[in-house]
Amino acid sequence: MTSYLVTGSNTGIGRATAEALAAKGSRVILAARSQEKTMPVLQEIRARFPNAEVEFLSIDLADLASVKAAATTVMSSGRPLDVLINNAGLAGSTGRTKDGFQLTFGTNHLGPFAFTEMLLPLLTATPQGRIVNVASEAHRGAKGINWDALREFDKGLIGAYSVSKLANVLYAKELARRLVATRVTTSSLHPGVVASDIWRKLPAPVRVIAKLFMISNEKGAQTSVYCATAPELASVSGRYYEKSAEKEPSAVAKDEALARELYDWSDSAVSSVLGQGWREVARS
Repeated sequence: MTSYLVTGSNTGIGRATAEALAAKGSRVILAARSQEKTMPVLQEIRARFPNAEVEFLSIDLADLASVKAAATTVMSSGRPLDVLINNAGLAGSTGRTKDGFQLTFGTNHLGPFAFTEMLLPLLTATPQGRIVNVASEAHRGAKGINWDALREFDKGLIGAYSVSKLANVLYAKELARRLVATRVTTSSLHPGVVASDIWRKLPAPVRVIAKLFMISNEKGAQTSVYCATAPELASVSGRYYEKSAEKEPSAVAKDEALARELYDWSDSAVSSVLGQGWREVARS
């Protein structure tokens, strides 16, 4: 039974992705902040797909201590993990994470970066591991990364979102280079402009109107499921996808030097909170 972990899976694209994977009779870990909001979703999926194994995992990607606790739970379970889908995301928000990073960037990149790095021992131990980053075409709006702005309180809502999505693409590409000697592949993708809860922080009138022009969560999940399951992608790594087909990302997203700089900056940022050796998570 293939094992998947989907962050932000109690609503929106994440929920639709989890449902599609459960329909295949898989083991699916629903990772989200709220157990109260996730349990009804989990119970419904169990009822609809009795051949699947569905579990809840508590994680707050804006809190690196929570990220490490979640990784420890997964690593110490003694169960394999084949596919990690970094789906959870945030848009239209100001503020800082618990650890002092710009909220959108911290939630959309830094938390998933730390979580992925901690889970690599499990993913590399599987016959064919996969890491899927749900990015966005909004990454094209970022012409680079202002490192100082990543610790600022309200540095441009749209700008922060675009930079965080650029980071998703860059990280998938950098990981592909670093994992070339393993059986783990990576991908990033644009799900489409989806009427999901990622827009929950936008003003209500704006949100209602904007969603009239968006696609459904089910359609938005299709490329995530494709990247997580397609046999033809088993040996393809570091690519960017839209509508279940490969697509060229922006020129900035293909900058190998920037990708390495992002990796090193992210490593240092997590170390500043969790200490050196933060990747060392207990295994059963």
